[in-house]
Amino acid sequence: MPLMVLLLLAGFAALYFGADWMVRGAARLQGSLGLSPIVIGLTVVSLGTSAPELIVAILATLRGNADIAVGNVLGSNLANIGLILGTTAMVRPLLVADRVVRREIPIMILLTVLLFPVAMNHEVGRVDGVFLVSLLAAYLTYVFYRGRKAPAPLISGYSLLGKEAQAKRTVEIFMDIGLLVAGTVGLLMGGRAIVESAIYLSRNLGVSELGMGLTVVAIGTSLPELATSIMAAAKKQTDIAVGNVIGSNIFNILAVLGVTGMIKPVAVDPGVLWVELPAVVMLSLLVLLVSLFPMTKGEFRIRRWEGALLLGTYLWLGSWIL
Repeated sequence: MPLMVLLLLAGFAALYFGADWMVRGAARLQGSLGLSPIVIGLTVVSLGTSAPELIVAILATLRGNADIAVGNVLGSNLANIGLILGTTAMVRPLLVADRVVRREIPIMILLTVLLFPVAMNHEVGRVDGVFLVSLLAAYLTYVFYRGRKAPAPLISGYSLLGKEAQAKRTVEIFMDIGLLVAGTVGLLMGGRAIVESAIYLSRNLGVSELGMGLTVVAIGTSLPELATSIMAAAKKQTDIAVGNVIGSNIFNILAVLGVTGMIKPVAVDPGVLWVELPAVVMLSLLVLLVSLFPMTKGEFRIRRWEGALLLGTYLWLGSWIL
């Protein structure tokens, strides 16, 4: 038991440093590649912080524990919006980019609703998996196309920056990517340590696999998103913080369920369609509403009290589900 507690603490430490490195690398990479902060948050950071969910879902499904995989995805999406976005907004009010409110959040809601017909036969099969991964490819193409900034002007095939500046920029890009990779590794190691120790500690409570996936595993695998978002907010990179949460939810649906379903069909408990999935839709609609109203000087914001509302709603939904 003491060893598992130490493993849990080590996991938190790995998450902290991993999140710090990832945010630093992502913030610097956006300038080097000419990408907006929200695009980095919606893609690179979201993919890195969704990796624990993907690993847990694949391992759980291969071991015949599909309830853990499904509960992990839905529970993580609930935690991302209520626990993470709510807590982050309470740390620092979040400025929400116009494109996130008008496009990414509605896309997240639409994809969540799409899970109803996909899982109506109580399974996410290989065909469903291919369909979801295809949507992921289309989404990534759309995000990069819409978020690419104008490149540096060229003269006779050479950038105005000059050869030396280009070489320096190339080195900086590789250093930024190195930070991202190191951060992702730290997040993965920390997430795995926390999940393994939490599962071991919770089994004595006699929790069901679905309940375990919705709570212990979901919160454990969402800790990278929590650490990354709070770290980004503390560094005033609120675009990355919000983009990370929304992008992570989209990745959880399309990448985690899609890839897992392609590897092995994932059984879906009938109750999920009537309880857990509607709860995710409800909380997703709430984050859209608090982002839209009221507007301040034409800007979309999630204030501290709205963050508290999201967190309180998450806790209420959690008690209702369990």
